[in-house]
Amino acid sequence: MGYFWQKLFNKKKYQENKFKKQKENKLNFYNSFIKNKLSEINNSLKNNRELSFLHSGHLGDLMYSLPLVKELSKKYKCNFLININKKNETEYENHPSGSVMINKRTAELLIPLLKEQKYINEVKIFNKEKIDINLDLFREMPISINFHSVRWYSHLTGTSLKMDESCLSVKNHHSEGNKIVIMRSPRYRNQYINYQFLKETKNIVCIGLESEYQDLKKDIPSLEFYECKDFLEMAEIIKSSKFFIGNLCFAYSVAESLKVPRLLESCPDFPIVFPVGGEGYDFFHQEHFEKYFHFLNKK
Repeated sequence: MGYFWQKLFNKKKYQENKFKKQKENKLNFYNSFIKNKLSEINNSLKNNRELSFLHSGHLGDLMYSLPLVKELSKKYKCNFLININKKNETEYENHPSGSVMINKRTAELLIPLLKEQKYINEVKIFNKEKIDINLDLFREMPISINFHSVRWYSHLTGTSLKMDESCLSVKNHHSEGNKIVIMRSPRYRNQYINYQFLKETKNIVCIGLESEYQDLKKDIPSLEFYECKDFLEMAEIIKSSKFFIGNLCFAYSVAESLKVPRLLESCPDFPIVFPVGGEGYDFFHQEHFEKYFHFLNKK
C-alpha cells in the first residue's frame, strides 16, 4: 500500500513508515557527510600543532564555544576566525545583526574581547583561510540541539570540558563597579516572568540596546543606562558588577563565561543554557526569581 493510501486508510502504518524513513535519511546523511567531517577534525587534532577555528554566530553560541578552544589551547596554538554575514536559518525579530548571525559591525565589537584572551593566538574576520575545526558543524548534525550549548562543541572533538571554570579574563571596569547589571533581550523571554518587583531598586544599570533599556525602565524607573563602546567594555562592567541578571542573551553568555554571580531568566521553550560553576542561579518562576534576587542583593 502506497504512502498516500496509508495516510488515508491506515494512519498508524503511515506514521510508522514515515518515522522509519526519517531515521533512514538521517543515518544516510550522517554516514555520507557528518562522519567524514568528524574524521577531518580528528586528523587535524592528530597531525597539527596549530588549529584554526571558524564560527559564524550567533554571539551567544560563539561564546559557548570558548571552553573548547581554551581546553585545546593547552596542546595547540589556537586561532579564532569569525565568519560574518551568514544568513540566519530562521527569522528573528530584533536580532542585533539583522538578517545574519554576525555582521561586520558586531564582529568588530567582539574582536577586542576575544583578543584579550591569552589562550587565543590570533583573532580576525574569516577571509577564506584554511579551517581545521568548523564550529558551525553542530548545526548540520541530524540531532536535536535542545541540550547544553557548551556540549554542542565538546561533541565535535570528543573533548571533555571543565565547564565550571571561567573561559574569559578581563580587567575590572574603571568606573562602573558593584552595580546590579541587567540585560533583557526581546528574544527568548520567559512569559511567566516580570521585573516589576524591582521598581524601587537602586544602583541598577542596563547595558543592552537603548530599546531594551526603555522597555525595562517601564518596570524599573530608577534604571540607569550605560552604552558600551565594545564587548570588551561590556565584559569589564559585568565582571565588576555586584551580580548580573539576564535572559538567554549575549550578555548572559559573557556573565556565564566570567562565572560572576548571576541570575538567568530561563526560556521554557528553549532551555539550552544554565549556570555551571561559580554563584549562578536560573529560574523559570517568578517566586524563585525574587528569592534569588534578594539573596544576592543582601550580600
